[in-house]
Order: sequence, then structure tokens, then C-alpha cells
Amino acid sequence: MADLPNEMRAVDFDEPGGPEVLRPVRRPVPAPAAGEVLIAVAAAGVNRPDVLQRRGLYPPPPGAPSIPGLEVAGTIVALGEGVAGLELGLPVCALLAGGGYAEYAAAPAGQCLPVPAALALEEAAAMPETLFTVWHNLFQRAYAREGETVLVHGGTSGIGTMAIALAGLFGLRILVTCGSDEKCRRAEALGADRAINYQASDFVEEAKRLTGGRGVDVVLDMVGGDYLPRNLECLAEEGRHVSIAVQRGPSAELNIARVMMRRLTLSGSTLRARSVEFKSLLADEIAEVAWPLAAEGRLKPVIHTRFSLARAAEAHALMESGDHVGKIVLTVTREA
Repeated sequence: MADLPNEMRAVDFDEPGGPEVLRPVRRPVPAPAAGEVLIAVAAAGVNRPDVLQRRGLYPPPPGAPSIPGLEVAGTIVALGEGVAGLELGLPVCALLAGGGYAEYAAAPAGQCLPVPAALALEEAAAMPETLFTVWHNLFQRAYAREGETVLVHGGTSGIGTMAIALAGLFGLRILVTCGSDEKCRRAEALGADRAINYQASDFVEEAKRLTGGRGVDVVLDMVGGDYLPRNLECLAEEGRHVSIAVQRGPSAELNIARVMMRRLTLSGSTLRARSVEFKSLLADEIAEVAWPLAAEGRLKPVIHTRFSLARAAEAHALMESGDHVGKIVLTVTREA
């Protein structure tokens, strides 16, 4: 690390609050630990967990930086002890436990994916968090199979747009919900088979109508709360429900007898606090099955807009407004 600076620009906050608490700071350049690489960050994705962390509702796991940011792309500039298969100068994107809103970020080597020529670094930075999340929950936990129908809430979110992309590539029929007719049209233009405006109609009735009364095979839910029993009504017999967030609260009342009689499976997960070993195994499967599609240019994120790192507060304000489709990205330029 002899040629690297001692300090870097980053964005952090002192006390939880609104977007305005995010401010430019200077922090030490992290040294990669054993099994880690140091990435000179070109771009970082903005995700809803970053917003929750800023509000004080989602603290980083033990050992993770206070700096927000769960995904980056850039170039490897230092290798920790024991790293094999990656080299200096290699462009990679990485899933992080934190620290992405900065000029440099340390990442476990096993959570890095090489950036193919078909992806710009800004595109690659917008992929790990949603790709790892959707892949694990839709295909590993819900074991969605070709020909099945899935329902995903938040069809124009980063998770929703990634789910639409993967569904199209792996032979799933996908229904999504959105909060306006305009967003429904956008979701369908991106590849959703049908988009339901939950403000104008009952998504349970629409899901049943669009499946001929059978119901969907999988629900991928980031809403929680009172949506849970309604989601279960959308499921076909033997259907699977996977919870990945609880935007409307962590509690719900269920008719357990209905779950039993219809042989439903309820599951859920969080990703950030999982072990490096787990995330590395997940990355291995993605690298083998999904990442070749990125190399072919067939799997790309939907990017709504880009902000410079110093404008992270504006990026968070946009995310909280809901007036975006797909991902928001922070671009990073290093001082001369």
C-alpha cells in the first residue's frame, strides 16, 4: 500500500436523522485484512438499507465500517494475506457489509465478481446487493423454477427491477405491484408480464385473476406487516412466501390452519449480517450461473440516475421520495 494515500474522502454521519446528516468526511484508507482486497472505488450503489442505517434503524454488523454503502465497483489496488485468484488492477464489483460511500473500500475476496467488458463500472456497482438478495431468496430459498409465476412487490425498485431481469432470463412469469399507472407501464416495459397498481385495485384479486384463480407459486415480499396475510391469499397450493424486508412493520396475524391446509411455506432472510463464508458461497453460485449472462450483456441493472459522492444526501432524498425506477448510483473521482 506504499503508493496509496493515508486518508480518503468518504460520506458518513454523526447522529441519525434525515438525508441532511450525511456529510463529506475524511477517513483513514482501510488496510485489507487477510482474505480481503482493497478497491479503489469508481461507483457505489445506494440501497434502502443505507437509508435505514442513516435513520438509526439498521446499525452495521460488528466489525463493519460506520460509513454506509453495501456495494461498490472499482479496481483492486491492494491484496490482503492469502488472497488467491484476484490480482492488482482487476476491475471488480463487491458486496460489502458497509463502507461503500468512500474512495476506497475493503471487501472479502470471495464477495467480489470480476467486471466483464459488457458492464460499465457504474453498472456493476449497482448490481451486487440486489443480485445477491434476489438470487438467494427467489432461487435458493423459494426455489423458483422455470415456468412458475412469481409476485414481487415494489416492481420499479432496485430489487423489483433485478427480479424482473432475472425472471426473464430464467423462464419465470413475473407479476409486480407498483404505486402508479406510470410505474406499472415502466415495469412492463422492463419485462414484467403484468404490473398491478395497488393504489387502484386489490393486488390479491388481480393476482388470482391473472393466474386464472390458481394463484402464484412464489411471493417475494419487502413490505411485511399487514401485507403478509394478503400475500398468502395470493399463493397457489404448495406456494412459497419469502420475506426480505418489513417496511409496513414486523408483525402480522395469520390463520395457521390456512397455511396448513394449503401446504404453504413461509421463509425469510437478511443478507448483511450473514457470514463471509455464506456470502462467498452465494457469490460462487452467482458467478457460475448468472454472471455469464452479465458478461454476454444480457443481465444489466436499471439505473435511474447518478450523483457524485458529495451529493449522497440528495441521493437519499430521492430514494425516500420513491420517484425513481431502478438503482441510484454514487460516482467517485479521486483527488489528484
